[in-house]
Amino acid sequence: MRNDVTISHRGASYEIGRGPSFYGIWTVGEPRSQPLEWWPDTPEGWYAAWSRFMAMELPATVVPVGRSMARVTQTRGQAVDAVGQSSGTGRHGVIAAGFLAIGVTCGIVGLFPDYLNGASLAQQPAELVPHAIYFAVWSASALLIVFGGGRLRVGALLGVGTSIVTFGLFFADAGTAIAGGAHVMGTGFVLGLVGWLACLAGSTIAFAFCHEGDALGRPRGSEIVPFLTLSLVALGVAAAFAPSWDSYVLQNSAGATESLTAGNVFANPAPVIAGNVVAMVALVAVVVVAALWRPILHGGVLLAGAIIPMAAQAISAFVQLGEHTSPTMFGISPATAAQVGLTITSGLTLAFWIYCALVVALMVVGVSAVIAPRAAGPATSPSVTGAQTSAYSSETISVAPGPSPTGPEPPNAS
Repeated sequence: MRNDVTISHRGASYEIGRGPSFYGIWTVGEPRSQPLEWWPDTPEGWYAAWSRFMAMELPATVVPVGRSMARVTQTRGQAVDAVGQSSGTGRHGVIAAGFLAIGVTCGIVGLFPDYLNGASLAQQPAELVPHAIYFAVWSASALLIVFGGGRLRVGALLGVGTSIVTFGLFFADAGTAIAGGAHVMGTGFVLGLVGWLACLAGSTIAFAFCHEGDALGRPRGSEIVPFLTLSLVALGVAAAFAPSWDSYVLQNSAGATESLTAGNVFANPAPVIAGNVVAMVALVAVVVVAALWRPILHGGVLLAGAIIPMAAQAISAFVQLGEHTSPTMFGISPATAAQVGLTITSGLTLAFWIYCALVVALMVVGVSAVIAPRAAGPATSPSVTGAQTSAYSSETISVAPGPSPTGPEPPNAS
């Protein structure tokens, strides 16, 4: 589609132009196979696209494509152009990716020593799988950051979303050590916690130096329903995370049975409860922020980072379902269980299936909000007029005024 796209104006992070049958906004320097947001090829569509573009960009950085763009020399002698792209971003990206690499390495090494209560994560498949998923996400985040450009921002948001939500889950693990004493905590837990801190640091560094042009926007018009739906579904996921997910049926040789459930968040020591509550609150908070994020595509990446750890918890429950359940879990010794012919059948509660349905709903609503065309822009359109000063130069860039309030003339199709 690149040959069918005509870019008319470019800013620090985004550019606007015409596609084969639409007006669109793209990220500067990224392939134009798919616009971030797009509108119909009508005068109203151009007005909405221009309004949205000016809401996303710093007006002082917007220049018509094809005109002379001032270039200046910074004190370090590095060339910086008027779209605000500099060599410093690469340095920060390398540092951020380095922290993420250190974090993932510490986390993987921490899978093998004792984690909590003398058992390693590698010995517990139900615990190993979600941690492996976290490390996979952080690894993907590091790779995206290393690639740079628009991918750096995607990697940063993905890593930040995962790091925020997993904070509560690691906090819950720490609560086990707090409640049981320092002797409960093993080397694996220390390495895992250090790994999480390093991944959080790497994601945050990348985000801090690449979020220009992104902002929180107030939902309007057709955006209100997806925003409310995402918020309500996130609350549902958090609520369904708390009840018991595991169900057990104990039966002896005489045929007597007893049903039990386990896994209720609020049946744990206070520090563990606190950690799980933090994870629930963090999920809702990140989902709400993601729904307000503009451009919405980047909000979708942040949302994915928040959903993945919660989906990993559901996968962990499935893995645990296939594991052998020891009678010691119910205070019965293996010898006594063998003597009475005790059998234990494990299953999953209705609360778990509701949780899974809500997580899937969160994914579907999030994807729908991201891919839905932006049919309307802000109510007002600040147009680029007169002489404006570039944020990256002391020189003045002259920009031709355009009709008000619809902005400059639409670009001609190539």
